[in-house]
Amino acid sequence: MTLGRRGAVAAGAGLVLALAGRPAAARTEESAAEGSARPRTLFIAGDSTAAQKYADAAPETGWGMALPFFLHRETAVANHAVNGRSTKSFLDEGRLAPITAALRPCDVLLVQFGHNDSKTTDPARYTDPWGSYQDNLRVFVEAARSRGAVPVLATSVERRRFDAAGNAQRSLGDYPAAARAVAADSGVPLLDIEALSLALWQRLGPEATKTYFNWTATEQDNTHFNPPGAIEVARLVARDLLRTRVLAPRETRRLDDTVPTRWITWPPAPPSAS
Repeated sequence: MTLGRRGAVAAGAGLVLALAGRPAAARTEESAAEGSARPRTLFIAGDSTAAQKYADAAPETGWGMALPFFLHRETAVANHAVNGRSTKSFLDEGRLAPITAALRPCDVLLVQFGHNDSKTTDPARYTDPWGSYQDNLRVFVEAARSRGAVPVLATSVERRRFDAAGNAQRSLGDYPAAARAVAADSGVPLLDIEALSLALWQRLGPEATKTYFNWTATEQDNTHFNPPGAIEVARLVARDLLRTRVLAPRETRRLDDTVPTRWITWPPAPPSAS
């Protein structure tokens, strides 16, 4: 971890130490209880699988676009996920700084990276799963804690990949295991979206999953989602936020309800979208 990245969170070092002295479960429960007195914001730091998509990309849909459907309307979602980013490029581009500045006590910082960290031929994005990837995840954790917010790590959502027998296959290498290890070592909640999404794709099977991923007349994309896939992955995320007690039951809704795909909309791209 570079000194520059450590410097980004050094101002809150005293608060980090104070928080670290209490059990992780207690910190999460206390944060949820304290946060219930006022609306909280859930910030997402991640890649294209979670990111906001715009009209020029429709029907491609990030799961972060669907997450508000499963949260109480007073729980805001601030989606800072960006296409193509890894933990390294997200930090190197300074994208954590505005999130850190906006975080308030009891807000949630949900971090999901891995797809682009594995790009071994791209030095701007590649990270070693058991080295720099874990170091970078700890930077996000420290940043959240420095502001009194709740850090949450999520393993990356799985791609659509099946073997000849129709069995859903893992494609993310050691990155999910590395994220699990950081969560355990750091005492932060973990959403195991890799395992949950793999089980979902297995239940749906090779053909049905085509309608969940960005398969169109001109594209067969097994990484990014169409509205049905984004909605179901967002449902997995919301359910696990409830299971881990990051969110209280009153902060969630519709976890077992049908969510119409027509609720997904793609606004025009702003000039700064990149």
